[in-house]
Amino acid sequence: MSASPPTAPPPAPPPPPTSLVRRHHWIVRLTHWGTVLALSGMIASGLQIYEAYARFGNRGGPYFPSPFNGTEFPAWGRLGGWLAGALNWHFALMWPLVLFGLLYLSYLVGSGEWRGLLFRPRDLRGAIEMQKYYLGLRQEHPPQGKHNPLQKLAYTFIVCLGVLAVLTGVAIYKPLQFSWLTALFGGFQAARYWHFWVVWIFIAFTVVHVLLVFLVDPHSLRAMITGWYRGRFPSHD
Repeated sequence: MSASPPTAPPPAPPPPPTSLVRRHHWIVRLTHWGTVLALSGMIASGLQIYEAYARFGNRGGPYFPSPFNGTEFPAWGRLGGWLAGALNWHFALMWPLVLFGLLYLSYLVGSGEWRGLLFRPRDLRGAIEMQKYYLGLRQEHPPQGKHNPLQKLAYTFIVCLGVLAVLTGVAIYKPLQFSWLTALFGGFQAARYWHFWVVWIFIAFTVVHVLLVFLVDPHSLRAMITGWYRGRFPSHD
């Protein structure tokens, strides 16, 4: 009598579907996309302004020459057409950008959400582990809540960078009325130099930010549009 063939084990049950959770308040979404538009226009108009005098004084910068001295940026990446037009765009977009920033910071303070975004010294170890994961040195994604420690570091840094952009911009815009601020940055050309480099740091942050969204958690893009999240991290709330 032949033995019956072994039966295959039953298939594993499918993972339970993750439920939708509210992730981003409408103020966060409004200020996020509003800042993207306003900042894009300010960068494009700023490049047009730079073309009017594409260097930073005789020294090229306060500490080392800028590699962008004499650079002519493509016309499609500039806004305004000429110096006066670019200045009009730059100053017009400055106000909504500042208002979006103040509205966002007011929401963070009023809602208490700043506590989950502010990077603290105790987050340093978690940020290192998250960086290991991004670099492929760690297989498992570290546990996280709504924001991981590396995101907290990036968001805290970018807020400080935004403050620096405003201060250096004011130092350039009103060098006589705010002479003390202009002097604090090393003079008009030095303040212009730092203001210009802030632009490239913003661009680098945006590129890395978008890449990580699509590589790590593309569901977060939908959450920034609709406010609702369903993805890898159900602990988001």
